[in-house]
Amino acid sequence: MADVLEDLRSAAGGEARAAADTDVVDGVPARWVVRPHSTEETAAVVRAAAAHGLTVVPRGTATKLAWGAAPESADVILDTTGLDAIVEHAAGDLICVVGAGRSLESLQSELGAAGQRLGIDDRRGGTVGGAVATAATGPMRLHHGSVRDLVIGMTLVRADGVVAHAGGKVVKNVAGYDLGKLLTGSYGTLGVITEVAFRLHPIPEARRWVSVTLDSLDSVQSRVLDVTHAQFVPSAVELDWSASGATLSLLLEGVPPGVEQRTAQALELLGPGATSSEQAPQWWGSEPRSGSGVLVKVTHEIAGLSALLAALDDAAASAGVTAALRGSPVVGTALVALEALNGDLSAEALATFVGGLRSAQRQFGGSVVVLEAPPALKEGLDVWGPVGGLELMKAVKARFDPERRLAPGRFVGGI
Repeated sequence: MADVLEDLRSAAGGEARAAADTDVVDGVPARWVVRPHSTEETAAVVRAAAAHGLTVVPRGTATKLAWGAAPESADVILDTTGLDAIVEHAAGDLICVVGAGRSLESLQSELGAAGQRLGIDDRRGGTVGGAVATAATGPMRLHHGSVRDLVIGMTLVRADGVVAHAGGKVVKNVAGYDLGKLLTGSYGTLGVITEVAFRLHPIPEARRWVSVTLDSLDSVQSRVLDVTHAQFVPSAVELDWSASGATLSLLLEGVPPGVEQRTAQALELLGPGATSSEQAPQWWGSEPRSGSGVLVKVTHEIAGLSALLAALDDAAASAGVTAALRGSPVVGTALVALEALNGDLSAEALATFVGGLRSAQRQFGGSVVVLEAPPALKEGLDVWGPVGGLELMKAVKARFDPERRLAPGRFVGGI
């Protein structure tokens, strides 16, 4: 034990310690915590862990550490918050290179001083590496694209401790395999991300939100389709839906005269009751509330939104829970929070809800993933659900991490 800690401490330049009771990954306790400050130190830590046969789970600020499935083991938590440097910001080229441990909030503040922004508005915040590793996104995905669309280069450490570089610092780069996009959304199971190069966007001069309250599934579906085909092209479209009602909100951005004109068009399209504001709705860009700690991610076809909402009602009634949805209907992705009608939410109720919703997947054309839940509720539950291409994904894992050292079991199909 002492030899392991000394080797990890030496690899990380001194920052390694025995894990505390709070150092857990989705209920799985760690044995050591290491905090490197460079790619080279990260590589040395991974090599030291491999030499002792230890598993490694990367952790930023732990905002999404309970997402997905629990790892089979988490011997070493690799704390990435020491990798927080802005390596380069080429404002003229709309490019930045940043350490994986940099907080999104501080990065956006730094970029904002130059009139630019990174198009990742992760609903939970956290670090750059965490947002990329989980492909977490928010309202701005409609305008800027997914996290994968924004990553143009990456530095990573493989499971054997070898440093690899993918992509570069130009928006159009076709040299070699696009490992950066492969690691995006891999939940730390293929490599440890240490630096990421992003394409940036200028901050618009003006912003306006247009909102309307809707009272039926048909009206929600109709307005979303109207907005999808509208000429004024919003930067984001968000839906807040629960048993108490539904609110659809649009974000319009650009130069002031253009925003004013498009706001008038949006108000006319959404009809009576629509309002505009220079301030975002209070719920904008946040997750639906869940005192139970259960958060389910759903995807859907745009035209299948009403079918999804109806399926949510049916599944919730069968499970004895209430469901509240918040997400981006024109993108086709949303988060659902669950609460028990009486007492605490049980594992049986969660399984009933998930099973009911998955049985209706064909109706709304999407997927159902239990993104987050207390460990006791996840036990015996397939949180990821059925996915296509699983054998190919397992083959990729076997090639990148044949000894299953990196976050084993956390991703789809036990990867």
